[in-house]
Amino acid sequence: MIRTTQLVYRYPGAAKLEFPDTDIPQGGVLLLRGPSGAGKSTWLALAAGLLRPASGQITVADQDLTAIQKIATDAWRASAIGFLPQKLYLSEALTVAGNLAMAQWAAGVPDDPQAVRRTLEALSLADLAGRKPHQLSGGQAQRVALARAVLLQPKVILADEPTASLDDEAAQSALALLQACAQRCNATLVIATHDARVGAALPGVFTCQIGL
Repeated sequence: MIRTTQLVYRYPGAAKLEFPDTDIPQGGVLLLRGPSGAGKSTWLALAAGLLRPASGQITVADQDLTAIQKIATDAWRASAIGFLPQKLYLSEALTVAGNLAMAQWAAGVPDDPQAVRRTLEALSLADLAGRKPHQLSGGQAQRVALARAVLLQPKVILADEPTASLDDEAAQSALALLQACAQRCNATLVIATHDARVGAALPGVFTCQIGL
């Protein structure tokens, strides 16, 4: 679940960003809409505990992020949040399986090759486990990044512009895969986008318009 009330963030030397209130139940889908530069990525960073609001309240996966210390926030994020950034940040030095294993290491959980294998199989990536990122297509690399995001069964999945630079067919496939992964984890899914195709593909979900 995600709940925000009178949420405000201020970058040094810049005007404050004020965000609409939201109340999304566990397992729900939130479409975070707005033009580039409106503050969508800032909202995602607040929801992930990477930024602390100037004022207001934000509760994510039952954690009040205004009442938690930084070191505890890092541990909470590793277990509760799956993040699919616009820039995928796959390590070129590691294989596909190694990139997922690195996520386990970063979260401080025991190495679990079977969990890596199951996650890759669920996203039809098992045959790519030994490849390096430069050997993948753009769509394959995005699926690997999604596999990494859902590996630890997060309570919330945050996706930043997941259809950027994708054609219509690939965009539809990416959105369907995101929804399927969220449903498998019963995770709350947040998609930040300025792509009108996303709203058309996901009718009836919660929508938050930023930058009006």
